Amino acid sequence: MAKSPQPQGKLYVVRHGQSAGNVLRDHAEANGKDLIALNNRDADTPLSPLGKAQADALGEWFAALPDSVRPDTILSSPFIRAHETAAILAKKLGVAEAAIEVDERLREKEFGILDRYTRKGIENKYPELAAQRSMVGKFYFRPPGGESWCDVILRLRSVIDGIRLTRPDCRVVVVGHQVIVNCFRYLLENMREDDILAIDAEGDFPNCGYAEYDVQKGPPVTFTLRHGRFVAPTLEAVDVTTESDVPAGPR
Repeated sequence: MAKSPQPQGKLYVVRHGQSAGNVLRDHAEANGKDLIALNNRDADTPLSPLGKAQADALGEWFAALPDSVRPDTILSSPFIRAHETAAILAKKLGVAEAAIEVDERLREKEFGILDRYTRKGIENKYPELAAQRSMVGKFYFRPPGGESWCDVILRLRSVIDGIRLTRPDCRVVVVGHQVIVNCFRYLLENMREDDILAIDAEGDFPNCGYAEYDVQKGPPVTFTLRHGRFVAPTLEAVDVTTESDVPAGPR
């Protein structure tokens, strides 16, 4: 008698919609400014009107998927732009907003004293740090008071372990940030530094784009890449943006 296949889950790792910070960052860079004109904490930066439309379009795409792959669980960074994206997805999917699980391990990479500075501003204000980053590389460089990519990867390992242990049958959406998406890919696809930096060099990850994995219960629980940089057709009908997160320099 043929053995029944093990239940399969899904994992969608989503970057939040365009934020007001993305817009201000572009303005600062275009005008040669040293600082991005944010009047609030990075954690409190909301979605732009376009970002809300992007999240709405992605939610429509998810809601139209077959039952077998439609998301049923949402994890979110606590940052406002990510949680707003998650809330819009939840509404489209018929998931109660109160059921969104906010996890601080999914927060944006911390930039320390370089927060809000453009690349030009970092070079002008902290030339020694700009030189150090150039020598060390973005994967290992840790700005004072901030994090390296390795630090982000360390905190994400336990998030993935939690999905393996408690949600292998679920269809999980993780809503985070650009570095979060890249670091998930690094871990789930067993990459090395050069591998993920080559992907990063291809360009900024699209707002409300996602990486998609099939999750096989096992044992062991495995993650198989389905799409590394997917943009839903519904999103293309709104507008696809790929701005860097705030701040621009040490991402």
